Amino acid sequence: MKRPACLLALTLSLSATAAEWHVAPHGSDAQPGTRKAPLRTIQRAADLAQPGDTITVHAGVYRERVNPPRGGTSDRRRIVYRAAPGERVEIKGSEIVRGWEHVQGEVWKVTLPKAFFGEFNPFADRIHGDWFDPRGRKHHTGAVYLNGEWLTEATKLEEVLLPDGQKPAWLTDSAGGYLLNVAWLRPVRSDATGPRVPAAAFAAQQGVQTAPCSEGGECLGWIEPGDWVRYENVDFGPWTAQLELRVASATAGGVIEVRLDRPDGPPLGTATVANTGDWQAWTTVSARLQPVSGRRTICLVFRGRPADAARARARNPNLWFAQVDAAQTTIWAQFPGVNPNEQQVEINVRRTVFYPDQPGRNFITVRGFILRHAATPWAPPTAEQIGLIGTHWSKGWIIESNVISHSICAGLALGKHGDTFDNTSANTAEGYVKTIERAHAFRIPWTREHIGHHVVRGNTISHCEQAGIVGSLGGAFSHIEGNVIHDIHVRRLFSGAEMAGIKLHAAIDTVIRGNHIYRTCRGLWLDWMTQGTRVSRNLFHDNGPWEDLFVEVNHGPFVVDHNLLLSPVSLLDMSEGGAYAHNLFAGKIISVPEPGRETPFHPAHSTAVAGLRRIEGGDNRFFNNLFLGPGEAATPARTANDPRWAGGYGLWVYDFRSHPTHTAGNLYLAGAQPGVAERDTALILDADPGLRLCEERGRWFLHLYRDRAWDRAATRRVTSDLLGRARVPDLLFVNPDDSPLVLDRDWFGRRRGPRPTPGPFERLPAGEVRLRLW
Repeated sequence: MKRPACLLALTLSLSATAAEWHVAPHGSDAQPGTRKAPLRTIQRAADLAQPGDTITVHAGVYRERVNPPRGGTSDRRRIVYRAAPGERVEIKGSEIVRGWEHVQGEVWKVTLPKAFFGEFNPFADRIHGDWFDPRGRKHHTGAVYLNGEWLTEATKLEEVLLPDGQKPAWLTDSAGGYLLNVAWLRPVRSDATGPRVPAAAFAAQQGVQTAPCSEGGECLGWIEPGDWVRYENVDFGPWTAQLELRVASATAGGVIEVRLDRPDGPPLGTATVANTGDWQAWTTVSARLQPVSGRRTICLVFRGRPADAARARARNPNLWFAQVDAAQTTIWAQFPGVNPNEQQVEINVRRTVFYPDQPGRNFITVRGFILRHAATPWAPPTAEQIGLIGTHWSKGWIIESNVISHSICAGLALGKHGDTFDNTSANTAEGYVKTIERAHAFRIPWTREHIGHHVVRGNTISHCEQAGIVGSLGGAFSHIEGNVIHDIHVRRLFSGAEMAGIKLHAAIDTVIRGNHIYRTCRGLWLDWMTQGTRVSRNLFHDNGPWEDLFVEVNHGPFVVDHNLLLSPVSLLDMSEGGAYAHNLFAGKIISVPEPGRETPFHPAHSTAVAGLRRIEGGDNRFFNNLFLGPGEAATPARTANDPRWAGGYGLWVYDFRSHPTHTAGNLYLAGAQPGVAERDTALILDADPGLRLCEERGRWFLHLYRDRAWDRAATRRVTSDLLGRARVPDLLFVNPDDSPLVLDRDWFGRRRGPRPTPGPFERLPAGEVRLRLW
């Protein structure tokens, strides 16, 4: 079929004006930028590129900050920055440093002239800002890297000069610690539950000690990572696939590996222990085992939780310290066992790696790069948010298939512009309300037509000490999907109120879908104005010490569906107007009202402020979810020490809230309990499904045991009609395009029936199930 002449002319015109600029390490910025005569720097290509152009960067390491001077004019006329297909392209905010002089032991130093840094010296740049907590010390945006891994900033030079092997107390106090106590273990046999085996009745052990136990007799205590105990002649009967363990922990807990015969023997299964509140606050957990029978020897091997192990690894015990004066910067650093002049030692010299210096650089694509090493500042919601890569108050960016790592604060920023009021909010809700008012009055106003609409997909983001993705206001109307985000805020040298794998303020009509978020301090934090937001099919695990999902002072409507929340705390709910459907909650749920702050709500699909209201608590919907308890068959206490801050397994925590929570079709397992309103209709089963998440050569699998009894849950399909209207904004739960919501597909995209299965997965087979999640 022939195209109309006008369309053909437009197509020819667009293709004729679009150019491709090539960049390569062997190029020159004096060359024309063709494949045969490439440019040398990405910035030179950025200066030349016009809407519709593509910048192709070839293999190599580029040490520069890319500042796009312009963007595209539409989605069809965007400027594309891409790594050449199949080639490894790194852009770094660091420089290699040579000339290290040996001082003593493992300590070396280097002195650099002022000209080395130019106008910005991160070793003189203090981290500060609204809601930032320095924990009583100074922090700088500088960093020292040995072969790609960052060292830790010391508080004073004397700490770096300590004799070899000695470290300051603030560094070592948090590196180890006791994990948990064990009172007894018991096989759950196919013929009958076996007798309890006292934990102190071991045949051999390494590292553990015994102590008096409030459960009777003695328990194992003072357990550290790597300790183990061996039990002989344990009776598993004709067939056993579950081992109960009575445990307690006053810390972050740990993982108990069950192994056959010896500490390094074949693995049978694992059990995860969370904080129980005290060393003598006992609970029962279950390890789902590979089937075993007869009288066997088993070992319990104790490990720290992966997130805690990552924190210990991330907080490099080797230190650096810098002194800066008017003429030079001297850096002392510990390099045990190596000569830094024979290794790759780099230091931060640039605040950011890919970031426009002005707002309004729209319709830019950044694809396929490795982006590392940025001296980023603290990024609160009330100041310009500068990330290692960031959109700077623009519209229509696509950031995809990149590796983003080692940002002092934020990795990827979708956030706010800067003004003279940056970091002047006095850490108050009123200060942020004024920030929102100024955003509406800015020369590029905060409206659907001007801001947001970004696509962030397929990236791997790690080793950022504030957030993997951060965005205040500027991330509205966006899609964040298919990203892997891990090892965020694991060093914990400073603190504040902005740390998470993803931290968004005003995620209006934003879709957060299909992300894998683990080993972060907090998985996803949706703070203020979460309205029209959908959080769907995300995998959260090994996050802590906080929770997988935190929804703070939002009025809704927002939808959380088909997620796996597998950390010790699944949800901290300080909001109203949320709809939770077909999720798997394997941790605690905490519900808190917030009457002390008035926060905004909006007309549908808009940034305009319709009003301000306090959070009284409740007005949520929970349909067709699967809740796991701590592994006990007995019903836990249904009261809270502080009803304002109620937490536990299941929905009984909402019994303390001002407004009703609407529930139906939920399945409660292993001690999780419904609220009063659902008590007579909920499906409650004592069985523990033995949930295990395992990594196997970069792939993640979920193991569980599914009982046919799960099918008895009285479910119905979740739709806009079922969910009704959120109380405060008086709005329906719909899709961002205003179409009706229908949850008719499971985690894998399989169609659900009219009576769907509770939880993320539709109609799994009965018995042992192994699912590849990632």
